[in-house]
Amino acid sequence: MQKSHRILTALSAVAVGALTLGIALGSADPKSVMTGTAAFTNVGIEKPGVWRKITASDLPKPFATESSTNRASVIDRPANAWPQTLPGFKVELYATGLDVPREIRTAPNGDMFVMESNKGEILIFRGITADGKPKQQSVFATGLKQSFGMAFYPPGNNPQYVYAASTNSLVRFPYKSGELKSSGPAETIIPTLPTGGHWTRDIAFSPDGKRMFVSVGSGSNIDDPDTHPGEHNRANILEYTPEGKFVKVYASGIRNPVGIAVNPVTGEIWCSTNERDALGDNLVPDYITHVQEGGFYGWPYFYMGSNPDPRLNGAHPELKGKVIVPDVLLQPHSASLELTFYNGSQFPAEYKGDIFAAEHGSWNKAVRAGYEVIRVPLKDGHSSGMYEDFLTGFATADGQVWGRPVGVATAPDGSLMVTDDGGKVIWRVSYTGAH
Repeated sequence: MQKSHRILTALSAVAVGALTLGIALGSADPKSVMTGTAAFTNVGIEKPGVWRKITASDLPKPFATESSTNRASVIDRPANAWPQTLPGFKVELYATGLDVPREIRTAPNGDMFVMESNKGEILIFRGITADGKPKQQSVFATGLKQSFGMAFYPPGNNPQYVYAASTNSLVRFPYKSGELKSSGPAETIIPTLPTGGHWTRDIAFSPDGKRMFVSVGSGSNIDDPDTHPGEHNRANILEYTPEGKFVKVYASGIRNPVGIAVNPVTGEIWCSTNERDALGDNLVPDYITHVQEGGFYGWPYFYMGSNPDPRLNGAHPELKGKVIVPDVLLQPHSASLELTFYNGSQFPAEYKGDIFAAEHGSWNKAVRAGYEVIRVPLKDGHSSGMYEDFLTGFATADGQVWGRPVGVATAPDGSLMVTDDGGKVIWRVSYTGAH
């Protein structure tokens, strides 16, 4: 059943075809972009170099397909399996034998900080040897609980702290550039964050260092905050001072903004979001978007604009027309996690400033989707809604999963590092030249 569904999906994509746009987005000039029904995909047909654009008008009606439970049981990587990427790029194993590597951030001095979420540890990986391995590895800090997000403060080349977000609090460790271990204990900055349900918390600072943003996902799929107090200040991006004083809800209705980052061109906050489940295979798209201050993105009452969630029985009709449609609609249920703005010089010039994002992979879809890294090209810091499959192949032909991308970061040499908590490794994607 599942195999035939995969074949039918692939044939449908071929039958619908791709729309030739003939437009340029910065230096990225795709010859064709999969649109409409063809833009929806699965691991059987994801392929590096395929461009996709999903719009709100492409969405099916709620319950057009039955809701599916199709969780991935991660298998050992088969001997002949390896992530696939574009010609001219090379994929290597940078680090192996990790526990649950999640977010990865590159410090101003080039050290790469990796959050081991289950262990509650922050690891540092320093340098890249001639054979693509770390020159040095150390444990920077321990004692965190269900940890995910990290940020260096103040912004710039000389941070004094590493901020770290656990599921229930936010702390910071003293830090001097080049240290492989924190020189002091954690200082609690935010003692209490909402817990339960979605547990990841991410952190970003405004370019001037005066505002701290913390992402807090919902505690549920579609619990109405009006009747569920546990959803208070959830499904939001919250603003604090760097010292931990709550300022306001910066933006709301964002079901689970797992990854947040500052666009270096515009200074805007961007997020990658896991949208709601149980409306069907192709509802609701996950998304990547810049976040408008004071903006409302729909959860739980609406999605992708003024589409009401039928399970909320018409609640808050006054919000119709006030819901912001995200910039980039992704595959529904693909679980978009960390995103980063590529700031290296190793890749071709047209990649500079583009977004890379890790798609951890679906569970609420009959045929798996996600399990890849995507590229979102930007022009002057903004998106047209298109994205490209960049790093794929983390599942076998019959749908078994051996890798799950989580974090993405630019290494000091300009290669792209990808954490994989399924394979418990870090992958390195480097550019070797056009082929």
